[in-house]
Amino acid sequence: MGDTGPTGPVMDRDEVDRALARLGAEHEAIETSLLALQDHAGRRLLEGAELTGVTAERWSAAEASITLLWTYFDAYSGALRTAREVRSRRRWSSREDLAELTELLRGEAVTVAGSAAATANAPTPHGGPGRLSERYSLVTLVERMNQLYATSLDMVVAADAVWSALPARIDLLAAELGRTRKLAHSVGVRPGEHPAGDDLERITRTLTRLREQVISDPLAFWTPAQGSSAPGGGRPDTTVYDREARALEEVRREIDAVLAVRQDAEQRIVRLRDVLSRADRTLAEARTARGEVLAKIAATEVPVVGGPPIVLQEQLAAAAEYRRHAQWHRLSPLLESLEEKAEDELLRARESLTAVTAPLAVRAELRGRLDAYKAKMARLGHAEDPELAEKYEKARRMLWSAPCDLRVAEQAVLRYQHAAAELLGTARRVPGQGGPVDRTGPGA
Repeated sequence: MGDTGPTGPVMDRDEVDRALARLGAEHEAIETSLLALQDHAGRRLLEGAELTGVTAERWSAAEASITLLWTYFDAYSGALRTAREVRSRRRWSSREDLAELTELLRGEAVTVAGSAAATANAPTPHGGPGRLSERYSLVTLVERMNQLYATSLDMVVAADAVWSALPARIDLLAAELGRTRKLAHSVGVRPGEHPAGDDLERITRTLTRLREQVISDPLAFWTPAQGSSAPGGGRPDTTVYDREARALEEVRREIDAVLAVRQDAEQRIVRLRDVLSRADRTLAEARTARGEVLAKIAATEVPVVGGPPIVLQEQLAAAAEYRRHAQWHRLSPLLESLEEKAEDELLRARESLTAVTAPLAVRAELRGRLDAYKAKMARLGHAEDPELAEKYEKARRMLWSAPCDLRVAEQAVLRYQHAAAELLGTARRVPGQGGPVDRTGPGA
């Protein structure tokens, strides 16, 4: 056709029929989407909820958009219905019919009252103040509906996703929290008495507040996906929930540790008594040895031996009292501290005994060395040597008399060793005199 109008060339019958078929399919798809949005569980929840914060603001705008969507859809439906009526007047549309259809299908033939957008509190497409009426082409109206639908659906899907994810998880965590609180109470972990009890109270308050906030303002817990334009692109923000879940897990581990204390407390206390008893006996032995050393060894500084670990005994008695009254939360840290201190005390007692008996060990070593040299000289035939016998007897009297001066006794033993070495050296130079030749040396 060569005729033209404000909307361009007049459409022929085939173009009109194709346009009506396409617009009819779009109409059906839009209606299906709007009905699905109307029945969306998230939208129904939003309508019935007492919303606050960003969700209240966005839902107010979304409600306006949904209202305007239906207004636009009604206008779109009316325009499409009018076009179909014009096309159905006659089988072969006249030139006038085709011109009218071209205007309806391509021109700005759809009028929407400006008060509709204003009443719905929806944004206008041109961004300025609302007009008395707005005129759209069917194509422009479809684009406008698609925009409003996408933003409305995005808000509804995001809120529904948060409500579907977080409250149920919070409830499960709250149930676990309740079980943990009962278990904590059974072992004496209570607020004001144990840090874990205070943590449980804090977690309880946080979860209660978090659930209230999620219900009233779900979009405050929504993280949109970067670069995504699809409605509902993003994920629920579980940062607070995850933090409290980790905190509860830490409390649970601490309570498990307290429970473990309850199970093996008696054995641990028995072991502690045994360690402290051994430390006490070792210190008693050190005190006895110190008296012996002071009586038998002269000119020696003997370290003072400390008393029994009275403080640890008192703490052990307190631990037994905690166990008797099932105060496991107090018993747990006390036992850990006592076990470390008891081992240190036993080590200190052993070191004290070693330090105290050191002079006796030195005397025993000198006695053994003297007797070993005497036996060697006797084996080599020098037992009757007068000078050697005199030196041996002098060293022996010093080592077997009390108090023993270790420094003087050690010099006497060294003199005996030197005399023995000289005698053996002579025997090597004159074979056959004074006994057999010693080929092993004095240190053999």
